[in-house]
Amino acid sequence: MRPVLGIESSCDETAAAVLDEEGHVLADSIASQERAHAPYGGVVPEIAARAHLALLPDLVRGVMGRAGLRFGELGGVAASAGPGLIGGLIVGSQLAKGIALAHRVPFVAVNHLEAHALTARLPGLVAGGAPFPYLLLLISGGHCQCVAVHGVGRHERLGGTVDDAAGEAFDKVAKLLGLGWPGGPALERLAASGDPGRYAFPRPMMGRPGCDFSFSGLKTAVAVDVARRGDGALPLAVAADIAAGFQRAVAEVLADRAAHAMALMRQRAADARLLVVAGGVAANTTVRAALAKAAEAAGFGLVAPPVRLCTDNAVMVAWAGMERLRLGLTEGLGFAPRPRWGLEELTRTHTDPRHPSESQDSRRTGPGSRRHDPAPDDSSGRGSATSAGGQPG
Repeated sequence: MRPVLGIESSCDETAAAVLDEEGHVLADSIASQERAHAPYGGVVPEIAARAHLALLPDLVRGVMGRAGLRFGELGGVAASAGPGLIGGLIVGSQLAKGIALAHRVPFVAVNHLEAHALTARLPGLVAGGAPFPYLLLLISGGHCQCVAVHGVGRHERLGGTVDDAAGEAFDKVAKLLGLGWPGGPALERLAASGDPGRYAFPRPMMGRPGCDFSFSGLKTAVAVDVARRGDGALPLAVAADIAAGFQRAVAEVLADRAAHAMALMRQRAADARLLVVAGGVAANTTVRAALAKAAEAAGFGLVAPPVRLCTDNAVMVAWAGMERLRLGLTEGLGFAPRPRWGLEELTRTHTDPRHPSESQDSRRTGPGSRRHDPAPDDSSGRGSATSAGGQPG
């Protein structure tokens, strides 16, 4: 196995990273687009795509230079190919394909959600590694779901949000409180000085069977409370108490739903012992503390990536690419980015002798997937850019 270059451009983070043969980070770089999108209160797809186009070439050259590598020395080039904003996905995957074609190295189309899911397996994050199967709680601006991760490309959705994602609720409540965008980190900072017990906000779905989520009602309850106070900015102390109360409610709901998911996971895989939390909301310390308590009560260990790897990044993309390359899985240059591409759509094309329980699964990962060919060509099948599945996250 040789080093792998990863490229991330699925939303508003432009990133590149290089991992060595064992998966350790040789170099990584992220260029934030927050300043460009902040005046609009959210991500503008066209602005994001143009920024990726302007930033990615220099970022890739920079990480390759710091890693001390030439492109021909790579074992593969991995890029987020979905789900996400189609303009950014095209920019990143086309750059990766160009590098793969020019230097005759494999191209790997990475499912952005699987990249989050496999982050727990990065070297050094879990002592002795994170073995399959494990439970994933993916919580971000576009996603909130519980997934049984049985292996690379083998995922079983146990539950998900029926309306808003957790990160989306954070952003909307932050906007109600006048905190601007992105709202999650700003709301957490404000909540630190508030009293989480002053306002009793609802806990949607809490205590119900299963592990589905709902945050729309909680968001509406905050909106009603803010509206009844009239126009104008809220007093800082009041805003802090509302932020703290909302944050606690979200954390308790996530912990309750995760507890139900861990019980379901044990029914499906008695040897499962890890709860992996990933996505931008996983960086929230109150949420992490609540999940750690729930995991301990269920006899699970909690695995959370370093904060800098919770949000979109290229390290996780490179690692997911490396996991797939080790199984001999690559894509032809005809693979089309997929703005909707759910985890449940991923299947396996490769029999992995290290995981005998998976050896009978020989289905395809999607149009264009194939076993490793050291000389990529454009003869493989084409993927659909309109397939049902995940949302940008």
